[in-house]
Amino acid sequence: MPEKPASNEPASQLSTIRDFLRWALTELRAAKVVHGHGTTSAIDEAAFLILEALHLPVDDINPWLDANLLDTEKQKITSLIRRRIDGRMPAAYLVKRAYIHGIPFYVDERVIVPRSYIGELMFSGIFGGDEAPLIEDVSNVASVLDLCTGSGCLAIIAAGIFPRAEVDAAELSADALEVARINVDEHDLADRVSLLEGDLFDAVEGRTYDLIISNPPYVAGGEVQAFPPEYGHEPVMAHLGGEDGLDLVRRILADAADHLNPGGGLLCEIGTGRERLVDDYPQLDFLWLDTEESEGEVFWITREQLLEAGI
Repeated sequence: MPEKPASNEPASQLSTIRDFLRWALTELRAAKVVHGHGTTSAIDEAAFLILEALHLPVDDINPWLDANLLDTEKQKITSLIRRRIDGRMPAAYLVKRAYIHGIPFYVDERVIVPRSYIGELMFSGIFGGDEAPLIEDVSNVASVLDLCTGSGCLAIIAAGIFPRAEVDAAELSADALEVARINVDEHDLADRVSLLEGDLFDAVEGRTYDLIISNPPYVAGGEVQAFPPEYGHEPVMAHLGGEDGLDLVRRILADAADHLNPGGGLLCEIGTGRERLVDDYPQLDFLWLDTEESEGEVFWITREQLLEAGI
């Protein structure tokens, strides 16, 4: 059983942000909360919650460590840490905010907390970078599809990376699209990002694109059932990818070529299913892309490769 955090009220005993960071770290570790919704450690999560509570930049807590807190600020931080521990609620849901590469997005329990490796890859130079990019000239991309858009974060990032592109963001969940609309409006992209409801490519019947990006549900059924409480707060449909996790990935591969323009490609995240996918499609020469936190969980495949393989 996790060690029960101390019950003393810290607001009357602690003064500075440094004090509250130390206290929050102790409490989170004692409670053995599970991370993975934008942070990977207790100290990062404690810092994130404190900085968000105080409406401070989330990239670095150090400049603020010796700042004294008002009583109302102390109470707000205390409440957030207690709610994080007692309800096992992901931190992003508590503050209604998540970040990808420093870009803020609104989130709530209608969508999975954004943390796709594709977001990191899109800023790594694979599009328009100097070293063998997948797409050399981002200005040549006129159309992008973000399939299974969720909160709309990848569609919004794509609109920033490809300045001439019109972006379609497709999603089966009407609830998720409501959150995506909030983000599209907050980023002032309603004129470039279109939100479409439907089951995968059904939402874009007859349309073709220069680039398709997708972070579909890819968790195996047994793994979903064994989720820790934090992950249970997210919509099940945002995780569940069938018995082995790859049902939607296979459907995407089956139809992607029909929705790609000549020279176009598919960038898709699949989690840890690389070995199974390679076994299923020995005729496909997937290009596997790594990030700082992942190895072989995102692939790139072109329209021409799909067609040559008869997919």
